[in-house]
Amino acid sequence: MKVYHLQYPISEEEEYAPSVMAIGYFDGVHLGHQRVIQKAIDEAKKKSLKSAVMTFDPHPREVLGKTGYNQYLTPLSVKLNLMKKMGVDMAYVVHFDIPFSSIYPEDFIEEVIIPLQVRHVVVGFDYTFGYRGTGTSHTLASFSRDRYDLDVVQPVNRYGEKVSSTMIREYLHQGEVEQASYFLGRPYTIKGKVIHGEGRGRTIGFPTANLLLEDPYIIPRNGVYGVKVTYEGQIYDGLMNIGIKPTFETRRKEKSLEVYIFDLDENLYEKELEVAFLYFIREEQKFASVEDLIKQINTDVETARERLKQS
Repeated sequence: MKVYHLQYPISEEEEYAPSVMAIGYFDGVHLGHQRVIQKAIDEAKKKSLKSAVMTFDPHPREVLGKTGYNQYLTPLSVKLNLMKKMGVDMAYVVHFDIPFSSIYPEDFIEEVIIPLQVRHVVVGFDYTFGYRGTGTSHTLASFSRDRYDLDVVQPVNRYGEKVSSTMIREYLHQGEVEQASYFLGRPYTIKGKVIHGEGRGRTIGFPTANLLLEDPYIIPRNGVYGVKVTYEGQIYDGLMNIGIKPTFETRRKEKSLEVYIFDLDENLYEKELEVAFLYFIREEQKFASVEDLIKQINTDVETARERLKQS
């Protein structure tokens, strides 16, 4: 997949291949997004054109000062990789800033879509663009002037709910990782590098890897989770704790992410791990003694092993 990083106004020096383009932010590349992108791929094959996706970086809501949008379900590198796996030919990453947010919808069409030689546009039913989000699919239709075709993809519903990035974010904030996975179409996953911690896990019989995230992921609610860990191409079952370790510390505010990988005894410092959340096991809690904590961790490990067998 060829990736173009663009800034408005679009350079006219580059020649862009005619394409069928899906447009949207696509945070999460969830089931609804996948339907939009797949529609573009299918139409591109029918018309013997390149399939393309246009996304934006950073998140428009972050630039416009909306709280809670400096963390992502899928940071840019992850999002692009998921699109590549779907079979997209080209990705256009448009830098989103205040000047770009101020262009009128018709200018976005004339100065972005048309110069990129888009022959067919695919958007979701609720797609908006341009100044204050005043552009809609109706705007795209009325300003096409037969220069491009348009498909508007209807929402995907699962279990009576409309799939949306906002809903998935909320599920993660509540620790409901199973529900989030239903709407993502895969387990929620983070990636990071193992760094040195305080070494307490090893002293109590559960050596943990302390994870430093490589990108600004949304971190699920504090608690203990059953997880699958990918390390050097191999997948291991594990237990992840997210929180402030209240049994040992009372003033800590910054969350730590520690994963205990079952059946792996290896020096992991500076290694990269990918952690997929499958189950919420329990809330983080403060124990009266280290012995009580060890007893509970043993129970957590048994619970996780049993549940992960089913995954």
